[in-house]
Amino acid sequence: MYEKLNRFEQILFDTCSVLLVVFYSWAAVVQPMATQYHRGVYVIITYVLVFLLYKAKTRIGRVIDYLLILLSAVSIGYWIFMFETINYRTGAETQTDMVFAIIGVLIGIELARRVVGSVFVILGTVMMLYGVYGYLAPDLVSHAGAPFTELCVSIFYKSDGVFGIMANVLATYVILFVLFGSFLEKCGAQKFFIDWPLAAVGHKIGGPGKVSVIASGLFGSISGSAIANTVSTGMFTIPMMKKAGFRPHVAGAIEPAASIGGMFMPPIMGAGGFIMAELTGVPYSTIMLVAIFPALMYFFSVFCMVHYEAKMYNIVGEKSEFSAMEIFKKQWFYMIPLIVITIFMLYGFSPGYSAILGLVSCIGVSYVRKETRIGPKRFIEASRAGTENSLKIGATVGVIGIIIGVLTFSGLVLTFADIMIELAGGSLLLTILLVALASLVLGMGVPVTAAYLITAVVAVPALTHLGVNEIAAHMIVYWLSQDSNITPPVCIAAFAGATIAKANMWRTAFAAFKFAKFLYLGPLLFGYVPGFSLNGSSMDIVKAFVAIFFGTWAYSWFLSGIWIKILKELFSKKTVS
Repeated sequence: MYEKLNRFEQILFDTCSVLLVVFYSWAAVVQPMATQYHRGVYVIITYVLVFLLYKAKTRIGRVIDYLLILLSAVSIGYWIFMFETINYRTGAETQTDMVFAIIGVLIGIELARRVVGSVFVILGTVMMLYGVYGYLAPDLVSHAGAPFTELCVSIFYKSDGVFGIMANVLATYVILFVLFGSFLEKCGAQKFFIDWPLAAVGHKIGGPGKVSVIASGLFGSISGSAIANTVSTGMFTIPMMKKAGFRPHVAGAIEPAASIGGMFMPPIMGAGGFIMAELTGVPYSTIMLVAIFPALMYFFSVFCMVHYEAKMYNIVGEKSEFSAMEIFKKQWFYMIPLIVITIFMLYGFSPGYSAILGLVSCIGVSYVRKETRIGPKRFIEASRAGTENSLKIGATVGVIGIIIGVLTFSGLVLTFADIMIELAGGSLLLTILLVALASLVLGMGVPVTAAYLITAVVAVPALTHLGVNEIAAHMIVYWLSQDSNITPPVCIAAFAGATIAKANMWRTAFAAFKFAKFLYLGPLLFGYVPGFSLNGSSMDIVKAFVAIFFGTWAYSWFLSGIWIKILKELFSKKTVS
């Protein structure tokens, strides 16, 4: 989309991208926690760049776009510079305050419409109508309602609205890690993340499929997007799987099924881990420790499924030209940025500060080889790629603010847990199934991180009420929020894999659904096995890990269907004899 911009717009886009890198690098070192300046600058830049990239096609439309850019900057700038004054006169806002609040809220809806689509806009509009006309709703969810202006003031100025948790997490952590991911790719690490597993397991049974799983774990842990992971690593691994003998729809399914695991894998876990840390008040290093074993079990499950799929069809890969040890000896330094981030976060440094050190180490690593050196031109390219990758989630800030702002304003957050418990009859299993259904439906029109945040606000209290510890409850919601990537009917990541594999989209989608089955087992384990989320004594945790490891193997063996082939072979031998 960048290529479609005119020269002036490209210069503006690149300037804003570099500004993001410089400003937030400085901010992460000087001021770890986001102030109104951090949030405001991020939202302004996001709004400006979205209106540049997702521009109108007519000349009049372009004039309106620039007017919206101006109004965005003015309304958000007003919030930044009047922040203390507005907080001081809460409840007695002036006419000017109200005007800028209305402008800010409406522009947020238009922004989401351009980037995410109409479903998100309908959701935001319904929530606005509910906020104004709540007294007309059924008694179970009714509230007093409020004038439109008062509702906009609450959404735009209060801490649980547009500039609430989503903007805070995006400005403090996510943008830095997205930028880090683009710099890591630019320094040449992506090739290592594919070549190394290819040499290690590429020549074994189902080798290319196993390469896809390992590469997706390595690259996905920093990409922050299952779809981006599917497209980037899949361009190489899917043709390789097809060549080895995997059926096209299976090759197209393995990659997205594996790519989802990157959202669970530390050190980065997409944006969800940072939102989880913010919501729970638990250090991000603790979230990482809780997440690592479940993430490994997810990849182990997909790995086993690939192995048995390959055994059923006698698929064996080709031996690599170089051994895994040779590649590791020559390219081990590409692991340095990930190691730097992990060590600094475990030592208690802020995620933002750790991300900046990781980004700097990417630049340092790039100079090992002449062809990957990040000079001024490649620096701008990496900044541009990272900024563009962050826009889709950044564009949801306005509508997320509307949804959470109205939920809080109406008091529905407090009653939703009771509604869910009543519908499930107090059953934890039924409650988890309801959360799965809600996140699937929500994920059809909302980015998965946004789906997690919205669902967590209303569903976590219901889960904790039923005895699930808080982190495990958030993990249940977070894992289930990813299901729309590979679960029909939407399954965008699976469709991306099908496109690369040139396979039937629906066959690919259902195959991806099969390979990613641990996505649905994991939340049940979080709910029923405290040790799975490191809750309990050391012996309880060890027992849980051992049982889950062997249980995951058995679960994958059964779901792969290889036992059916074994039974058929045994039956045919008996018949012959």
